[in-house]
Amino acid sequence: MSIVPLVKVTVYGHQSDKKMALAGMQELGCLHIIPMQSAGNVPHDDSSSVRIREALKFLKSCTRQLPDEQGSGDFDTLSAVADEVLDLQLQSQQLSDERETLVRRIKDLQPWGDFIFPPDEDRHLLRFWFYVVPHSQMVQIEESNLCWEAVGSDDRSVYVVVISESEPQEMPVARTQTGNVPLSELKNRLNEVERTLEDCENARAGLTRWCGWLARILARLEDQATLSETLKKTYDDLPLFVLQAWAPRDSVEPLKSHASNGSLVLEIEEALPEETPPTLLRNRPALASGQDLVSFYMTPNYWYSDPSVIVLFSFVLFFGMIVGDVGYGLLLGLVVLMSWKRMDQSIVGRRFRILFVALVGITVIWGAMVGSYFGVAPEPGTLMGGFKLLDLNDYGKMMQISIIIGAAHVILANMVEIRRLGFGFGMLSPAGWVAMVVGGLVLGYGGGPAGYWLLGAGGAGVLFFTGVSGTPGQRLIKGLLGLTRVTNCFGDVLSYLRLFALGLATSSLAVTFNDLAMQVLSAMPGIGLLFAMFILLIGHGLNFALALVSGFVHGLRLNFIEFFNWSAPEEGVPFRAFAKKETATWSP
Repeated sequence: MSIVPLVKVTVYGHQSDKKMALAGMQELGCLHIIPMQSAGNVPHDDSSSVRIREALKFLKSCTRQLPDEQGSGDFDTLSAVADEVLDLQLQSQQLSDERETLVRRIKDLQPWGDFIFPPDEDRHLLRFWFYVVPHSQMVQIEESNLCWEAVGSDDRSVYVVVISESEPQEMPVARTQTGNVPLSELKNRLNEVERTLEDCENARAGLTRWCGWLARILARLEDQATLSETLKKTYDDLPLFVLQAWAPRDSVEPLKSHASNGSLVLEIEEALPEETPPTLLRNRPALASGQDLVSFYMTPNYWYSDPSVIVLFSFVLFFGMIVGDVGYGLLLGLVVLMSWKRMDQSIVGRRFRILFVALVGITVIWGAMVGSYFGVAPEPGTLMGGFKLLDLNDYGKMMQISIIIGAAHVILANMVEIRRLGFGFGMLSPAGWVAMVVGGLVLGYGGGPAGYWLLGAGGAGVLFFTGVSGTPGQRLIKGLLGLTRVTNCFGDVLSYLRLFALGLATSSLAVTFNDLAMQVLSAMPGIGLLFAMFILLIGHGLNFALALVSGFVHGLRLNFIEFFNWSAPEEGVPFRAFAKKETATWSP
């Protein structure tokens, strides 16, 4: 749990060595470049990169993937493959559009049957006009002097063909456009299009063997573009160039080794308090998903503490309390198990795989503690009943647990702030909030005078030490303004009642669907079993989806809003490594 300490690196070198020196630093992949001048309008994507990226995206979306092509793939060969893929993509899109048009035309023409217009010379200037007439309006046509024929009907309409030199004006509805292509020809063309589409899909699957090489050549082109852009961010004063960047402190030795081999001069400086270095989070693999959750909302400032681990553990707990059912936990575990190999394909996927395992575990544990198995409560005295320690219907106790968890989370946030501020008068303000929250809990649970003493001491800490600079009057005004956050503190702690409310809602819906299924089964013996199973499947499926959404949304919200509201993490700048993408995809 740490924000990686950084140093400022200044590189001096000769212009003739500039490109080679920066290429070597890109290979190291440990620098966050500080632009010393604007790079100008440097295009990030040339036509080759765009084509290859689009081709790779099209191939990756194919349902059938062949093993990567072995051997070597030069740029010209891969460029030709990309062109072939894009041509195939365009052809497939055109055929798909034509298929949709044909399907729609066939559906519209189906009621009229398969017909062919006679030649113009046989019609003697007569034309065919097609109408879909509601049954209620057929009387008007029957009473007219038109030459017409009903060629079909359904529950709502009659399909009428009128023969006339010009469009009849007395028809009650607008005419229908049928076109002059027979239904049989449309069906034949649809079969031909579908066969061609199948051939295109087979060709697409065959080209997927080039995915690996296309990814590598794309990474190489993007690396070259990034290098070209970085070359324009240096300060040039002939015959020298100067490059500045932030780098992790543990990468200094590799940088020095590269500098000595490349005739470069390296200057290392510690970050000054008034500077804002980028933030590089580095956690153990088992806890790294916490930094992904934090980064989803914001990047903490370099000078603050890394909240990743706190957010990770609190999110897992909140999610488990909201979903809170053993059956749903096992169902989530089945989903994770089915996605196990797919998540193994990326670093982020492997991190979230660990997170999902933790979510499954805490959901099962909390579900057993409250005695919910797809909404069914275990019988007392049984093995599963022995794990039941809490009753969701005991509203008072469950609300107390939620409030205690909320208070503990707010206290933890203020302790993080105390650690950031360090020893000094400034830390007495968050310490005062800790005392006030504890005092409120003590009073709420009948603690007597100790609660009042804690509230008084905490209020004094907030009043006198919220502002530690300025005149006494300014400090007092800041303290009074700080005390106005009492209502915020009270509201934030009560906000954690959503843990109990959402958990109760999940359980209540599960019980309701179970009761509905049992009522149907009792009312309709035999066939009722089918309807009961349908109710259980749809009901629990919907409840499971709602529980997952609530768990993610509100589990993260309590961290991003309530917790961050008191730990005050300022926004930082994410560390963007000047590194080669090709290194991650190239395999010799």
